[in-house]
Amino acid sequence: MKFPKATILASALVVGVVSAFATLAQAASPQTLKLGKKMFDANCSACHQPDAIGKPGLAPSLSNPELLAMSSDRFLMATIRDGREDTGMAPFSHLGRKNVRAIVAYLRSTANVENRSAEIDAQPDARGDPRLGKQWYNYICSTCHGVRGNGYEAGGTGTAIGLPSTLSKVSDGFLRETIKKGRSNTRMLAFQGPAALANLSDQEIDDIIVYLRGLRKN
Repeated sequence: MKFPKATILASALVVGVVSAFATLAQAASPQTLKLGKKMFDANCSACHQPDAIGKPGLAPSLSNPELLAMSSDRFLMATIRDGREDTGMAPFSHLGRKNVRAIVAYLRSTANVENRSAEIDAQPDARGDPRLGKQWYNYICSTCHGVRGNGYEAGGTGTAIGLPSTLSKVSDGFLRETIKKGRSNTRMLAFQGPAALANLSDQEIDDIIVYLRGLRKN
């Protein structure tokens, strides 16, 4: 099967961009890491704590190995730059690209994990029944993340996974892997496997994702 030249070039460009971000994180100089820690301490530690472990009900852990393995540098930088509307996460675009990139490099240095973001973000979009997804969401997710997915603002201990400012930046693969594996050393437990809080099937997880995506339209 032959692919059009434009498709091949576009794919090469995507791979190149992903590789470039990965290289930036892996090859960060001591000076960059020092700058990143300085910027983190000055701008992030008040909410995310000095060790970036986060605080339930206030700010998530940024040193969590699952989060760092699933997140691309682009995603992390965009989150810092744009913040999360309707949450306590303010935009930090005023720091400038160099400083934001240094913060991401510093966060990467806190956990020695493989960056799997390209593989995870390439997963297919979820297909499922939002009615079933709503039932599962209300049963196992809403206690922490809020009935409307607005997290801390609803008095929950989980993040705002149902808001446009979150959903616009994450892939279905990111959501899928997070639900399956959870986040170690946080209150976000795994929801697939015999040792999980609930052993959801792949289809049940996709139903939840489809329901979450629908919250943006209601």
